[in-house]
Amino acid sequence: MEAVVSINSSSKKARNLSTMERPCPLLTFFSFFFFFFLPCLSCPEYQKQALLQFNHGIQVQVVVDGLKLNAEPQVESTILAPLFHIRSLKNLDISDNNIQGEIPGVGFANLSNLVLLVMSGNNFKGSIPPQLFRLPYLRELYLDDSSLTGKLFPDDEETEKYVISSTTKLQVLSLSGNKFSDGMLLSILCLKGLELLDLSHNDLSTEIPTEIGNYLPNISTLALTNNRLTGGIPSSMRRLSKLELLFLHNNLLTGEISTWLFDFKGLTALYVGGNRLIWNNSVTVEIAPNPNLSRLHLKSCGLVGEIPKWISYQTGLRFLDLSKNNLRGELPEWFVEMRFKGLILSDNEFTGSLSPRLFSKSSPVVLALSRNNFSGELPKNIGFATVLWVLSLKENNFSRPIPQSLVQCLFLHLLDLSRNRFSGNFPVFNPDIRLAYIDFSFNDFSGEVPTTFPVRTRFLALGGNKLSGGLSFNLTNLSNLECLELQDNNLTGELPNFLSRISTLQVLNLRNNSFQGSIPQSIFNLRSLRILDVSNNNLTGEIPQESHSLVGMIETPNLPSSIIETNHLPYYVEWFGQEANALQDYRDLVVNWKKSKQGIPTDKLNIYTLLDLSNNQLSGQIPTSLGALKALKLLNIPSNKLYGKIPISFGDLEDIESLDLSHNKLSGSIPPTLTKLQQLTILDVSNNELVGPIPDGGQMGTMVLDPNYFANNSGLCGIQIRVPCPKEQLTPLVKIEEDDYKEPWLLWESVWIGYPIGLLLAIGIMLGIGYFTLPPPSNRRHPPQRPIR
Repeated sequence: MEAVVSINSSSKKARNLSTMERPCPLLTFFSFFFFFFLPCLSCPEYQKQALLQFNHGIQVQVVVDGLKLNAEPQVESTILAPLFHIRSLKNLDISDNNIQGEIPGVGFANLSNLVLLVMSGNNFKGSIPPQLFRLPYLRELYLDDSSLTGKLFPDDEETEKYVISSTTKLQVLSLSGNKFSDGMLLSILCLKGLELLDLSHNDLSTEIPTEIGNYLPNISTLALTNNRLTGGIPSSMRRLSKLELLFLHNNLLTGEISTWLFDFKGLTALYVGGNRLIWNNSVTVEIAPNPNLSRLHLKSCGLVGEIPKWISYQTGLRFLDLSKNNLRGELPEWFVEMRFKGLILSDNEFTGSLSPRLFSKSSPVVLALSRNNFSGELPKNIGFATVLWVLSLKENNFSRPIPQSLVQCLFLHLLDLSRNRFSGNFPVFNPDIRLAYIDFSFNDFSGEVPTTFPVRTRFLALGGNKLSGGLSFNLTNLSNLECLELQDNNLTGELPNFLSRISTLQVLNLRNNSFQGSIPQSIFNLRSLRILDVSNNNLTGEIPQESHSLVGMIETPNLPSSIIETNHLPYYVEWFGQEANALQDYRDLVVNWKKSKQGIPTDKLNIYTLLDLSNNQLSGQIPTSLGALKALKLLNIPSNKLYGKIPISFGDLEDIESLDLSHNKLSGSIPPTLTKLQQLTILDVSNNELVGPIPDGGQMGTMVLDPNYFANNSGLCGIQIRVPCPKEQLTPLVKIEEDDYKEPWLLWESVWIGYPIGLLLAIGIMLGIGYFTLPPPSNRRHPPQRPIR
């Protein structure tokens, strides 16, 4: 009997280096039923008992992709023990179940019929047990994203290496996303039957072994991406005659890019960019045509001048990344007719306008031309690219209106036209298309804020234009909106209550406009809001009193923001998951961070929370409820008309890094509770009416304090500003700290002492007032009592 067990939740990433495709859900269900349940009706009794015991240890349910382990956040690897009795098991998938502990090598040694083993997406400890490589029929082993470390064998285990080298039949070894470091590559060289090796996204920092070409003669896919590999590309790799996919990008490799890398007849993908490798621009030898080469990655390889002519001979080329080089000139006609599916030319010096043939002769999926000197208007036939997913043209000199034909790109997910000179009307998009990321910021658009965007829009950036008027109620139609940027425009009117209807909103940036009126309490009811910037407006009134609904500023998020989910595109599967810069090239969110303008990467927004109300005309006292926003990293309220004391509750802002209360009318003393803020690096209370000692101790005693942050107050003192405090001011401060520290002990001490004293005092008082009356002594004699027997 052939046993197949699959116990996995949804995979974190497609097993894109495998030849297997994701099965149909209905087919999966019937396969599971016929090949798991029905065979078990006739399987040996010991196998039935093993499965029953395993099922008793965990909860298993049928889902669309097989069996799912409904475990607690973490389960120990010992839970796998019952499976080791099913010796006929051939395929086992326990991926993405957060299993922790060491991989039980002794147990897996019993599964001598295993052919496929998938354990990716767990939290294992240690390295891979050598028993797995002794399994005589094991062909494919997947352990991606599993927290593994070390190497396969100790340096002195030459016998072990020889035994495994002569017995293993392993062909696929996928170990990406772990913590393997130096020595791992060398220890793998004994697995001479490997056809696929993936060690990308690890901590490898050595050179590629010089003899790698002599030890892995059957390798067809070699992925060493995103490590810290040094040195050059070994010449022995020329012997890898079966090589089809070579991924070496994003390391620290040095030296010249050898032309022999293009000589592999079966080579379909060559990724060597993102290193310190240099292309020899003076080479006169033409690169031989390779009709099989479909993907070429030469990012940051020192290419200069015009696009090399030899690229035109690679007639099968469909994906090309030449970003971050020194290429210049207009795009040649032969180049725009090459029918690219993915073209990334960002960060060069290209000029001229875009040829309409770029869209009429082919239909690109990804087109990234950011940070060049392209100019003119976009071709009116841009909508012919009906399968376009990503269009990034930011930081060029494009002008005129955006062609309306762009709305015909029904599969468009990411559209970035920021920092150009576009003007005129906005495109009217079909509300049902998939467009999720839209950036039209820093152009010359004018008029009212447009609302003709798809319902699926998550990121909408319109800042840095000349938009005017108020906000339209139609914005509430964007029910999936997570980030709305309207900063640096000429918007007026009051902040509308209807913004609270966009319940998914996480980032709201209205900085530097002319909004008036008060801040609606309803905005403070947005549970997902993590970044709110309404600085540099004309807002008046008090800060909303209730902030307990701002859950996004109270709780630290555990999951990444879905704002950038658009980088998970189907073409990733076709291109084996290798990164395209267009999908990593998001514009930063610029905020007033720690007294200067700084950018927060859009893909890191989930770890930042801030509230900026600065440079308005807000009045009243600072609400104590703001102290409940424990996840805040930055709180800016300077240059308002706030008065009263600094809330003691600010000592509960446990994640705060920057607190700016300057240029107000705050009075009283600085609360000593601020010494508890261990992350605090900037505290600015200058230009207020504060008095008393500046707290010293805790974080206030260790961080570097700028005296200017305490300037222009009426009576502050302390060593931080070199103004001695009178003794009568020092004593209460020390007393407060000591009392806070001793409060629990003093409470019990007073109970133990006060209770007996109070009892005796009460009895004495009651005796004094005659509450108890003692009877007169009796003359009657009592008979002697008998002892009790």
